[in-house]
Amino acid sequence: MDVYIKNMVCDRCVRVVREELDKLGLNVERVELGKATIADDSATVDLEAVKRVLKENGFEYLEDRKAQSVEQMKTLIIELIRSNHLEHMDVNLSEYLAKQLGKNYHYLSGLFSSVTSMTIERYMILQKIERVKELLAYGELSLSEIAHRLGYSSVQHLSSQFKKVTGLTPSHFKSIKAQRRRPIDQLGSTEA
Repeated sequence: MDVYIKNMVCDRCVRVVREELDKLGLNVERVELGKATIADDSATVDLEAVKRVLKENGFEYLEDRKAQSVEQMKTLIIELIRSNHLEHMDVNLSEYLAKQLGKNYHYLSGLFSSVTSMTIERYMILQKIERVKELLAYGELSLSEIAHRLGYSSVQHLSSQFKKVTGLTPSHFKSIKAQRRRPIDQLGSTEA
């Protein structure tokens, strides 16, 4: 039985979901961003208990197939950005998502927009900017290295996109460090 879960954005989320499902006595085969696979027969799983424990921990059980597909797209985008391998991608985002999900990109794009009220591209930009903020805050990489890791064509492109989203240049952001990062699951609810 697959359980699709909203708001899972990091390894800590995976750990929390696994621990909570284990506490319910479920035979958890695998937990990954956005999904838990339970070996138990669906008839024996107390779905209300699963929903309750997920909600108590800031997650949401996804019943709707469309919402599940959107969450899968979000998870793929987050994993792609966090992997720091965007510079090595040999396909564009639309081809990547279509291949990973086995569906036409036009369909996926329309679905994403109808469920989230933003485009896939906008979501990707917001995720990348949050990753840039994180990497700037760490102070371990130059802006050029960050741009390269996140697949920007140039530092200027990254800087322009960063300023458009945040209202600040990357160097100004780094110098004031007052701009708090936003939780990934809240991106898009209001603009940065």
